Amino acid sequence: MKIWVDADACPVVIKEILFRAADRTETPLTLVANQPIRVPGSRFIKSIQVASGFDVADDEIVKRAEAGELVITNDIPLAAEVIEKGCIALSTRGELFTEDNIKARLNMRDFLDTLRSSGIESGGPPALSQSDRQQFANQLDKWLASKR
Repeated sequence: MKIWVDADACPVVIKEILFRAADRTETPLTLVANQPIRVPGSRFIKSIQVASGFDVADDEIVKRAEAGELVITNDIPLAAEVIEKGCIALSTRGELFTEDNIKARLNMRDFLDTLRSSGIESGGPPALSQSDRQQFANQLDKWLASKR
């Protein structure tokens, strides 16, 4: 089983958690981005640089990820696509996206996009907190343990 990371917007602290976990559990980890991503020297960790463009990295992840694999992303449409393929989708805040909650998340995303396009500022997400990092690490550990 592999872990795929939508790496363009993945926080450094989350990447570091993933790097340690991949090495510790010998789990293949691939970061996909449209810019060069530095990764530690490890036979379990690699990065793929794709061309610049809208959703190019997302499309690459959808193309390569297989059922049962873990995809780390905050991109709701990408999460929906990989869930449809049978993958597990996890946000960098530790929120597990599922078939049960992804439609509501897509609807909320579309609603907020509509507000923003009409000139209403909705603000961005709060900074990543220590509890977010812990929630992410816990969900990652749970997935890794289920694969042993």
